Amino acid sequence: MKHPSAQLTDLLQHNSVSPRDVGLLRRVASGLDLLADVSHSDLLLYVKSGDAALILAQAQPTSVSPIYQDSMVGQAASRHSDPTIHKALFHSKMLHAARGHIIRGAPTIQDTYPVHNAQGELIAVLSSEMNILEYERRRKKSPILRHAITRLHYHILRGGLQGPDQLSRIGENSATMVIDTDARILYISSLAEQLYRKLGYTTNLLGRRLSELDTNEHVCFKAMERELCLQHKIEEHNLVWIKWVVPLPAEPPHTLLDRLLRRERQVGIALVMIQDITEEYRKEQVLRVKSALIREIHHRVKNNLQTIAALLRMQARRTGSAEVLDMLKQSINRILSIALVHEFLSRSGPSEDDTSLISIKEVTQRIVSEVTQGILDPIKSIHISLEGIDIWLPPQQATSCALVVNELLQNAVEHGFETKNEGTIKLFLREEADQAVIEVVDTGQGLPLQFDIDRDGSLGLQIVQTLVREDLKGSFTLRDTDGVSARVSFPRPSLAEP
Repeated sequence: MKHPSAQLTDLLQHNSVSPRDVGLLRRVASGLDLLADVSHSDLLLYVKSGDAALILAQAQPTSVSPIYQDSMVGQAASRHSDPTIHKALFHSKMLHAARGHIIRGAPTIQDTYPVHNAQGELIAVLSSEMNILEYERRRKKSPILRHAITRLHYHILRGGLQGPDQLSRIGENSATMVIDTDARILYISSLAEQLYRKLGYTTNLLGRRLSELDTNEHVCFKAMERELCLQHKIEEHNLVWIKWVVPLPAEPPHTLLDRLLRRERQVGIALVMIQDITEEYRKEQVLRVKSALIREIHHRVKNNLQTIAALLRMQARRTGSAEVLDMLKQSINRILSIALVHEFLSRSGPSEDDTSLISIKEVTQRIVSEVTQGILDPIKSIHISLEGIDIWLPPQQATSCALVVNELLQNAVEHGFETKNEGTIKLFLREEADQAVIEVVDTGQGLPLQFDIDRDGSLGLQIVQTLVREDLKGSFTLRDTDGVSARVSFPRPSLAEP
C-alpha cells in the first residue's frame, strides 16, 4: 500500500477541502504509518465529500495484524453505512471506545479524533480501529506509555511532528521506552529491559538517565535536540539494533503525565523504539560474502571461457581448411554466448534465495554485436535489429536462451544470405499468455525444397532443438515466409523482475 501522504494527490481534487488546508492534511497523513505502528491501530482519515465521508488516507499497522487487509482509500461512508463517522465529521460528535463494531468476525474498538485547521474549523476526522483484545492489552499498559501514545496523536493530528515519513515501519517485537528532556527513562518495556540486560544492565533502569549508560544513545539526544523523528542502526558490543526516536514536545500544562511526575511545568518526552536485528544483520553479512564469492566465480569462469575462445581463434588462424575454420568460428561464438551470461551473473547483486535474474534483451543485444563484428560479411548489406519487451530468466534458462539466439542468428547469417547480398534479420522478444517467445525472422533465400529439420538440419539447429526441448521445455518451429521465421516458445517462470 502507498504511503498515506502519497494517497492524497488524486483525492484532494475531488472533495470540498480548502486549498489552505491541503498542507495540514498532508502533514497529518505523513505521520499515520508511524501512529498505526505505535498504537497498533488501523487508521482511516475522512473528509467531507458532499453528504458523505470520503476516506482520504489509510494506514495499516505492521506491528500487529491489520483489521483491513485491502485499501479503503477513495471509498465513501454515508450516514447510514457509518453513523459514527458521519456524526463526528458533520456534527463534531467525537465518539471513543465505540463498541459493537464487528470486522472479519472480531469485535473492534473505534475512536474518532478531530483534525482542526488554524482557524479552529473541523476539516477531517481520524478513525482509529483496534481489535478488542489489543485494546484490552493496551489498557493494562503503563499510564505513561498510554499518555505518550495520546500525545503522539495530539502532535500528528496538528501536523506538528517533524520527519515521521522518513522513518521505516516499526514491526512486531519492538521494545519501547519513554524518556524525558533530561533523557531520564520514565517507562521501559520488559522487552527493552531484556535487550539492555544482554549488554550487562541487570538492574532496573527505570529513572536512570541514558547518559549514565555505556551505550550509544546519540540518536536519542540528537532527536530531542532537533525535535525531529530519527532512526539509526547501532552496533552495541556484539548486537545490532535499530532505534527509532520520536520527540513529543510539551503540551499545554495539567496533562496526565505532568500529574504523574508531580511537575507543575510542561514536560517534553520522546518515544524510543528498539528492534534487535542482530540475526538478520549477520545473515545479510553472510549473504553479502557469499554473493561476492559467487560473483568472483562467475567472473573467473567468464575469463576462462574467453581464454578458450582466444586459443580457438589462434587455432583458426593457423588452419588451412575452410570447413575447419567455419567450425572453429561457430564454436567460438557458442563459448562467448555462455561467457556472456557469466559476465551478467558476475555483475548481479546479492540475492536471498540465490536466484539472480538475467535480462535476455541485454544478452541478445550483446550477441547481435558479437555476430555483427565476428561473422557478418562487411561486403554484404545485412541489417540486424532487436525489438520487443525484456524477458528476465534465471541463469540456467538464460544460458540456454543465449545459445539458442546465437545459433539462430548464425544460421540466418550463414544460410539465409549465402546467395544474397542484402536484407534484414529481425529478432523479436515478446510474451504470449504465460509463454516467452523468441523469434528470428530474416529476408534471406528461404528454406530448401522439402526441407526436414531432423534430416537436413545443421548442427546448430540440432543444438537449438535439444536446448528448447530439454532445457526450456518449449517448442521450436521453422517456416518459410519471405525468408525464414524461426520461433522458440517456452513457459516463462513466475519470477519477479528486479
